[in-house]
Amino acid sequence: MSSAAPPFPGRIELTGEGLVLRDWTEADLDAMPDLFGHPDIAYWTPIASPFDAAAARTRLDRARRLRAEGAAILLAITVDGGEPLGEVMLARGPEGTEVGYVVGPAHRGQGLAVRAVRVMAAYAFGQLGTGQVILELEAENTASVAVATKAGFALLDVPLIKGEEKGRPYVLQTWGLSRR
Repeated sequence: MSSAAPPFPGRIELTGEGLVLRDWTEADLDAMPDLFGHPDIAYWTPIASPFDAAAARTRLDRARRLRAEGAAILLAITVDGGEPLGEVMLARGPEGTEVGYVVGPAHRGQGLAVRAVRVMAAYAFGQLGTGQVILELEAENTASVAVATKAGFALLDVPLIKGEEKGRPYVLQTWGLSRR
């Protein structure tokens, strides 16, 4: 975390767009494998695969560590503060304030990702003073391109990000949404 970046609060709950984005808890550990243990999540994201009970505990611990370090916030996507349906992340990185998301396969098609991204972007603009929020995604990931477009992001004219994850090369585009 840069010295200019304010620390993240110890507890966060964001509401809006019919969602409650809340901290992950031990009570969510049993639900996490069904949310994250899917082949397309393994393919498109750096989330551990296979995703089992041990991976759930590691993810919860990592979420808490990243928050304490001021590097990232990982929140459960819910409609009422209860059952987690996915995750939305806000990370401070060298490329800027980045948002990422995953929606469990059983909960797709409800606009959860679009709404969660908009709520998290509003938090970044309003509470963190961020001027622009970015999404980094592969052009071939048509579902994520649709989320970016529906959430109001535009493809930025910046260099592609190339790398390898889980033995698979990737090329990421950067999409941006500026504070209004």
